[in-house]
Amino acid sequence: MSKKLVEELYAPHVKGARERLQTSPAMKALLDPKADPALVEAFLIQFNTLGVYMTEPVDGWIRRAGEATVKMGLEDVGTKLIAHAKHEAGHHLMMIEDSKALVANWNKRRSPKLDVETLLNQTPTQPMKEYRAIHEDTIVGPMPAAQVAIEYEIENLSVVFVPGLMEQARRVLGDDIMEALSFLKEHAEIDVGHTALNEVMLGKLLTQVPEKAEIIGQTGARALDIYLNHMAICVELSQKMLKSAAA
Repeated sequence: MSKKLVEELYAPHVKGARERLQTSPAMKALLDPKADPALVEAFLIQFNTLGVYMTEPVDGWIRRAGEATVKMGLEDVGTKLIAHAKHEAGHHLMMIEDSKALVANWNKRRSPKLDVETLLNQTPTQPMKEYRAIHEDTIVGPMPAAQVAIEYEIENLSVVFVPGLMEQARRVLGDDIMEALSFLKEHAEIDVGHTALNEVMLGKLLTQVPEKAEIIGQTGARALDIYLNHMAICVELSQKMLKSAAA
């Protein structure tokens, strides 16, 4: 019954954002069989270095959303969010280590030479700021439990997008690149389970507050849109890196 509610009440609101993952010119360029290996490598560097800003607060967001959800009387969903938060702590540290390894690999073979600390301290882009804002706004808003929808959409990327990205990286950059992709590898493995859990939580939430399906769905769609915009900018920045190397 709860799965049916997710399909009927929630899925229509995120349909457009999910389809954009398949139609995005940036994602098509990244996964193109003829993609320049340097573009894929540069994307992985930008994704990890910029991703630290977006990943470091995640466990705190989920915990605080869970606490706010409990306070509004949705104790079961709130308690599950609080428990889930513990699994997300420290993941930004993996991105930092991957960034260091990726930049070191790049500097051995390519130009321009990169400085990992400079990349880690880039000015946050608009999607990066928006990604933090949607979490904070959800926590203090009328439906903090909509954090479940954010988790559902973003962790589902690890199921529907990351395996293809890793296969592309392996194909154009060789097996050794996988040693520098610990964050992506772990999430491709564990987020299958997390996504299933998120779907259960989402179904439970919709069973309790079906009248809130629109705001919950819109929150998930907005979070996914923001993340897709972020990945598109990572591709754009990567293309600029290659142009500066060719100049």
